[in-house]
Amino acid sequence: MNRDTPRPHALRRRLWWSLVGLHLAATALTAAYSYRAYTRLIDVFMDEQMRVVADSYAGSKPRALQPLASAQALHAGAFMVQLWSADGDTLQASSWPPLAPPLQPGAAGFRTLQLAGAGEREWRIYTAPPDSMYPAHTRVQVLQSMSFRQQRATQRALLESLPVVLLLPVSLLVLWLIVESASRKLRGVAREVAAQDPRSPAELPLARVPEEIGPLVAAFNQLLARLREALAGQRRFVQDAAHELRTPIAAVNLQIENLRALIPPGSEAAERFAQLEAGVVRAQHLTEQLLRLSRQDAPLPDPAAAPLTDLAAVLRESISQLLPLADQRGIDIGFEGTLATPAQGCVAAPAPDLRSVFDNLIDNALRYSPEGGVVDVRLLAERGRPVVEVIDSGPGIAPEWLGRVFDRFFRVPGAPAGGSGLGLAIAQAAARRCGLAIALRNRSDGPGLVARVRVDAAR
Repeated sequence: MNRDTPRPHALRRRLWWSLVGLHLAATALTAAYSYRAYTRLIDVFMDEQMRVVADSYAGSKPRALQPLASAQALHAGAFMVQLWSADGDTLQASSWPPLAPPLQPGAAGFRTLQLAGAGEREWRIYTAPPDSMYPAHTRVQVLQSMSFRQQRATQRALLESLPVVLLLPVSLLVLWLIVESASRKLRGVAREVAAQDPRSPAELPLARVPEEIGPLVAAFNQLLARLREALAGQRRFVQDAAHELRTPIAAVNLQIENLRALIPPGSEAAERFAQLEAGVVRAQHLTEQLLRLSRQDAPLPDPAAAPLTDLAAVLRESISQLLPLADQRGIDIGFEGTLATPAQGCVAAPAPDLRSVFDNLIDNALRYSPEGGVVDVRLLAERGRPVVEVIDSGPGIAPEWLGRVFDRFFRVPGAPAGGSGLGLAIAQAAARRCGLAIALRNRSDGPGLVARVRVDAAR
């Protein structure tokens, strides 16, 4: 993906603002439609009222009109009535004399005119037709402020739009609940993905995900299936390669043993022979390490089905197996167990996997400790859980390399020759299979490294 491409907005935000925009548009359309509808309704109703008022004065003899109290009455929608003579030349009476529009010429009826007066500029005027039966009687003209009609129509339109506006928070709340429910399901899928065993990822269930993201999960499952096949093929290749290499390396080792008696000691050939023998031993060790690593990359077993294994017994077996290496290098290796009860030293894990953890840690401690050094193996309990510490007297590890020593084939710069860079990687893989966690730190009381193995808190 191009880094310059902007990241799409969150789905919740897009739905949120889409719904807000939809409600605002619906509110505007409702207000506009209501304004037009009520404007027409009020015009028809008020025009009819103006006609009734005019008819009540038409055909009668001239009489005095009750004047309006103030211009405020006109703003409130009061009718202004004018009585004219039959010929339309003389204004006989008016309910608001300050406003004196002339009698509208031509045919009688309704008009909308611009007149300045009483703080209003637009007026609705109705001119009653002359009485055909009494042509000499008074003519009537009625006026009303148009702003009053517009205000009434505006108020009614706003009242009609109010339910849509009030519905907006409720709709947003419902949307939030729906999106939150869908997000919770997505977070559940994300947790299942995070909890996958990287050595054998399992398919994600489609029954608990929304239908819209079902194709995405299905495609992800297909990707996981291809990944499982690739991992299985990689493990098979490493195992096959390690098995195939065992035979020729064993044959070369046998030939070296046969040649040993023919090499004169102290000669240049003896030095070259020693180098050759060290290379073959290293190749043999690397082959065994690769085979162990491929086995540790297999899928994790079910923790509930794992047997309880005594850590003290496993540690004694590992130390016993590595005693020849310790004697060869003159290293004093000791074991100390400080548990209140034997049950505190039991872990639900297979014994072979535990042996892989401690064999590699103790072997690593023996190889990096100087000749005549000391390696201590301790078994203790913290908060009711067993903890194993492997403490050596070697040079330790520089702080900048502590984070990389578990990488495969990584060797600390300046480390002695002969290692493969796989020991700690194998120990880490085996520890994860057993539900253990390994932490390395340099000793504070002198040179050396402390490898601390404890039950993983997440497990």
